[in-house]
Amino acid sequence: MSGERDEHLQLEIAAAELVNLPSALVFTTGYAANVGLISALAGPDDLVISDELNHASLIDGTRLSRARVSVVPHLDSSAVAKALRTRGRGNAFVITESYFSMDGDGPDLRVLRELCDAHGAALVVDEAHALGVLGPEGRGRCAEAGVRADALVGTFGKAFGAAGAFVAGCPTLVTWLWNRARTFVFSTGLSPAVAAAARAGVRTARDEPNRRKRVLAAAVHLRRVLGEHGAHTVGFGHIVPWVVGESGAALRAAGELRAQGIDVRAIRPPSVPHGKARLRFTVTAAHTEADIELAGEAIRVMRQDGLR
Repeated sequence: MSGERDEHLQLEIAAAELVNLPSALVFTTGYAANVGLISALAGPDDLVISDELNHASLIDGTRLSRARVSVVPHLDSSAVAKALRTRGRGNAFVITESYFSMDGDGPDLRVLRELCDAHGAALVVDEAHALGVLGPEGRGRCAEAGVRADALVGTFGKAFGAAGAFVAGCPTLVTWLWNRARTFVFSTGLSPAVAAAARAGVRTARDEPNRRKRVLAAAVHLRRVLGEHGAHTVGFGHIVPWVVGESGAALRAAGELRAQGIDVRAIRPPSVPHGKARLRFTVTAAHTEADIELAGEAIRVMRQDGLR
C-alpha cells in the first residue's frame, strides 16, 4: 500500500543499468522474484520449457502458473527446439539459469535466443549466480553472449553482499509485475537500509574490477589444486563442484575438511540427483593463494586417511 522509498527506486535504476535493460523491479528475495515472475507471466494455455536443473524457485513459479510444462535435459538446446514445436496457440517461455549453482555450467544463450526468436517465444534468464563476477564488468552471461533476455532475474545476496533481488525487462513487464506478481504485491518490501547496501554492492562490483579478477583467478587455482589431488571438478567459473557420489561420502568429506579449517558444504539430494552428491567450493576475492594451497593440503590429508 505504501513504503516505497528513494532507496528502492535508485536500486532499481542501478539494477537495470547493470544488465542494460530499460526497467527493473526489486523483490525481497530471489525466490520471490522467480515465483512472482513466472506465475504472473504464464497461464494455463501457455507452454513453459524448463531446464531439468533449474532452481526450485523457477519450478515452483511454473507450478503456480498452471502452464503446460516441458522439462528438457540439462543444456540440451535441441530438446528446447523440439519442445517449441509443440507450443500450440498459447504463449511460450524458455526458462533457464545462465550459470547453474550446483554444476558451475551454463547454456548457449545465443542459441536459446535464436530459438525463441524463430518460434515467437520469450526467453527468461536467471542470472543470480553470474552477476557481479561473470561477463563484462560483471554484467552476467547474457551480456557476455550479447543476448537480450525478455526477463532477467538477478540477486543482491551473492556477489553484491546484501539481500534482495530484481526482475529486469521492458517497462510493460515491470508494470505488469508491479500489479500482478503476488510475491511483490502481498509481501513486505525490502528494507530501505538493505536496498542502500545492495546499491553500494552493485557500485563496488562495477568500480573495483580487480575483485572480480581475483575471484576468477582463485577459482582457476583451486581447480588446478583439486585436480592435482584427484578431485573430479565440473563446470567453469567461481563455483567449483567436486562430485563425490554418495551422500554419506560427501558428508564425511565436508566434516573432515571443516575440521581442518576449510568451510565447504556437502550438497545432497534433492538439490542434486541421487548418486551425484558433491562438495561445492565457492571462492571469493578475499581468498589468497595461501588459502587455496591450504585447501589442497587438507584434501591431500583427507584422502591419505582414506576418505574419498
